[in-house]
Amino acid sequence: MSGRIKLGKMAIVIFITVLVWVWADLAQDDRLTLTNDVVIAIGKSSDPSLWVCFTEEPSALKYRVIIGDVVLKGPASRIAEASRMKNEGTLDLEIFLVPEQQGMTEPGNPALPVLNFLRQSEKIKQLGLSVESCEPKTLSVQVARLVEKLLTVVCVDEAGVPRKAESIDPPKVSAYVPEGWGGEKLVAKAQMTQREINQARTTPVDKTTYIVLPGDQTRNITTTVNVKMPPVEDVLREYPIRPARLGYCLSENLQGKYEVRLEDAPGMTTVLIKATPAAKQAYENQPFQMLLYIYDDDMKSTEVQSRPVVFNFPQDFVRNDEIVQSQEPPTARFSLVALPGGTSASSGK
Repeated sequence: MSGRIKLGKMAIVIFITVLVWVWADLAQDDRLTLTNDVVIAIGKSSDPSLWVCFTEEPSALKYRVIIGDVVLKGPASRIAEASRMKNEGTLDLEIFLVPEQQGMTEPGNPALPVLNFLRQSEKIKQLGLSVESCEPKTLSVQVARLVEKLLTVVCVDEAGVPRKAESIDPPKVSAYVPEGWGGEKLVAKAQMTQREINQARTTPVDKTTYIVLPGDQTRNITTTVNVKMPPVEDVLREYPIRPARLGYCLSENLQGKYEVRLEDAPGMTTVLIKATPAAKQAYENQPFQMLLYIYDDDMKSTEVQSRPVVFNFPQDFVRNDEIVQSQEPPTARFSLVALPGGTSASSGK
């Protein structure tokens, strides 16, 4: 009987000790200062004509702002967990400002009280922490109304470079844009990967278009367009490349033992290619436009040999069908001459 009483007392003591530890942890607030870790970004509005952005300066518009310093307060264990997440790069504190929730629906320049806004954040509350202070304390906001206009659709690749399309259906889409936009600004973009561009040369591809508002705020347009790209030969122009420099490729078995003597290389002063302007420029920047491959078996002959050269096209542009040869590869006539002191098969050494 006494044993049961002792066990019961021990359980009570352990329970009370745990309560004391928990209470001590909750009662002891710790702090964590976050520098450039908290971001406030403009969230999506349900009203497509509403445009909200931050104005750090009269001419500087941004849709996301990095908050310099934010001091979080809470139990030591929660602070330690937040600190661990920060060090691991898993602390996600990008907090979205939804205009309607902040009452920002009328044109003007309201100020956002940053401290109160952060204290309402569910992301921070879920960490079990509160915001003690922050810097800056307010952010300037611009609220404006966009107007609906017709925009011409253009295709761009993943780098944002315009690509000529054979057809785009519909060729124009309606979108809300700043009232002052006109002329060349009235453009909606359909961004396509290289794989989609290649596919669209045979089968049209459906794409969602978008615009980029001042402050680098991207907005998708609900209208889907059907894009057909021209066959590859229709987008390549013919260029003469002069001079077409020739390089030799030979194995270690021949290096230092033989000299390649070029007897004749007709047509290699100028060669014709078909390419996009970017591919043509990259090809001209290659150290050699042509390569002559010399094989180990070539050393068995002392006679003049003939072999077509190889176009040294930049492989990225080859994969993207942006460069092809516009003539047959020229033929080079060459011979191998054994170098003095070199060990060669023909010398028997």
